[in-house]
Amino acid sequence: MAEEKIKFQGKEEKNEERLVRIMSKDIEGKMKIYPGLTKIKGISWGISNAVCKILGLDKNRKIGSLTEEEIKKISEFMKSPKIPSFLANRRFDFETGEDRHLTGTDLDFRRDFDIKRLKNIKSYKGMRHQLGLPVRGQRTKGHFRRNKSKSVGIKKKVAPAKKQEFVK
Repeated sequence: MAEEKIKFQGKEEKNEERLVRIMSKDIEGKMKIYPGLTKIKGISWGISNAVCKILGLDKNRKIGSLTEEEIKKISEFMKSPKIPSFLANRRFDFETGEDRHLTGTDLDFRRDFDIKRLKNIKSYKGMRHQLGLPVRGQRTKGHFRRNKSKSVGIKKKVAPAKKQEFVK
């Protein structure tokens, strides 16, 4: 009995050292499932919690201890997640009108296409993106300068040089 525990613990440690690839992202095997899933682009803490609950995974389990079947189950679930709509990162999609959740490179492509669409229709947000200025109404007096001018305001006057009189 004691020998089986030692063998099992040795195997567990060996699996924890490996890198696990989930949805084209390498995650360290030492991490727990709950924070480890958040390393994937498009998966927040709330989504990670929902994945663990829906698939019946222990949140405190190490990612290195997952089997290939469980990894496939996670990636299949994330391709078409059955989660509440308030957790989705693309609610009421512009083209389809559906609630979708995007992850990885799909999220990047969709964001880029949205910004290009805003630029093409010349909306206010699109123009702000083109000019490289803040889009969401932040003030620009003190920030967002990017070396346009080093200082703005009243410049100090240079004091005129005093004439020196020679005393004989």
